[in-house]
Amino acid sequence: MDREFLIDLFADFGPVTIRKMFSGYGISADGVNFALSLRAGLFFRADDTTIPDFEAEGSKPFQYSTRAKTVVVNSYWELPARLFDDSAELAQWARAALAAAQRAKVKKRPKAKKVAGKPAKKLAPKKAAAKKRSAHKAAKKSVR
Repeated sequence: MDREFLIDLFADFGPVTIRKMFSGYGISADGVNFALSLRAGLFFRADDTTIPDFEAEGSKPFQYSTRAKTVVVNSYWELPARLFDDSAELAQWARAALAAAQRAKVKKRPKAKKVAGKPAKKLAPKKAAAKKRSAHKAAKKSVR
């Protein structure tokens, strides 16, 4: 799917931002990524609220293979093929995917704040290297 096709596809949903990502595009609205367009297809963000809808349509979660295993990404599910021909219903699914992405964003932990007070003391690079060397020498002596 190319960028122009995706813009047309989401016309009933509203304006979207489409950025290059992996082997395709990341699709976002209001600064929140809610869909992926990859070689394998179009995937919408899903959660416990929306996954039953995807399952009812026979959709599967996004997955990819590494050398060692197949990884299943349960947070993105394949868009049912019939929705490519129904732009109004696709817009409803897109709104649900955006809502799922927003819920996931809220669930994420806020980044840890720095504790007030003195920062941890760091050794100067030369001192740290000297300390490592002396520790290494001491380890060698104990082995002998």
